[in-house]
Amino acid sequence: MKIALVHDYLTQRGGAERVFELLCQYFPEADVFTSLYDPEGTIELGDRLVNTTQLQNIPGATKYFRLLAPFYYPAFRALGLQEYDLIISSTSSFAKGVRKRPDAIHICFCHNVTRFLWDTQTYLREYKDFRLYSSLIEKIFNKLREFDIIYAQEPDLYIANSTTVAKRIQSIYGKPAQVIHYPINTSKFIFDDKKEDYFYVSSRMISYKRIDIIVEAFNWLGWTLLIAGDGPERERLEAKALNNIRFLGYVSDKERKQLLAKARGVIIAALEDYGLVPIEANTSGTPVIAYGAGGVLETQIPGKTGVFFNKQTPEAIHAALVEFNQLTWDYAQIRNYALSNFSEAVFFGKVTQLMEQVCGFMPHNPMNLSVQV
Repeated sequence: MKIALVHDYLTQRGGAERVFELLCQYFPEADVFTSLYDPEGTIELGDRLVNTTQLQNIPGATKYFRLLAPFYYPAFRALGLQEYDLIISSTSSFAKGVRKRPDAIHICFCHNVTRFLWDTQTYLREYKDFRLYSSLIEKIFNKLREFDIIYAQEPDLYIANSTTVAKRIQSIYGKPAQVIHYPINTSKFIFDDKKEDYFYVSSRMISYKRIDIIVEAFNWLGWTLLIAGDGPERERLEAKALNNIRFLGYVSDKERKQLLAKARGVIIAALEDYGLVPIEANTSGTPVIAYGAGGVLETQIPGKTGVFFNKQTPEAIHAALVEFNQLTWDYAQIRNYALSNFSEAVFFGKVTQLMEQVCGFMPHNPMNLSVQV
């Protein structure tokens, strides 16, 4: 069976890219496709050949990839994947639109519906260009929404990372989705029960992540907060933060795993559709303080692996941190919970079972995982 792995664009290193990295490891003989590829800014694929679209030839495309939104579907539709028996797409936007031959199977690991199209105000409200040209952009987006629904019919099977995303896929695309909680690469995280006196945020600095309310809460508390990541909101956030808050910018994977393991707690203020950061924190033995909606409801146990706050306000975060300080945390138990529920073995055990049902075959296990079917 000839297999193609397809991802939206490999220009950054987020949760979706980390999942795709695991898929690439699990299917080492599969051919890899994406619209744009920046090997310096994304996941590690070694000497794996990465096939790109014609968009790769546009100067500056990998840096300004978000501006190319109207061109992704035509680019993916132009990919020649007719020789492949199985197409596995990893997408939160356009890769689901690839063509296949009629007897081939297309399984889509859908991280979300195309969020900037279907939740535009939340996703883009802080982008200056969107505010300046919103009327023109909205006309373009209306047309893109039509194509998004049309090409969302291409996959034969959707796999969603959470019930929240599965409901969106059904509501917007009219397609049922199988829920399989995505894993993390557990080998890339370390455990440390000797916590240091700081809290930690690891996030892109865009508006829906709501780092602004975290900053405001820590301005009141005066506790040490370390924030890793970059994005269009960074300058504004730095301007409002007091001296107890440090912005680290980009951190390497080596630095990041140390920061996660030694933090007293990791804070997530966004409504996350799934969210790998809370699971990464738990795998490091670190509890989380999270907005209690969306994916964290399926990955966290209040009082055991973290605490929730129920409103996206500084006051709610403040109250949650007070509650957090009153609890005694069993860091080893937190790690064991994450390893038992969100490891690669658990994930690929479920994927293998699904492959047998849908494709009639069991993929070989090049990662030597003790898969749990």
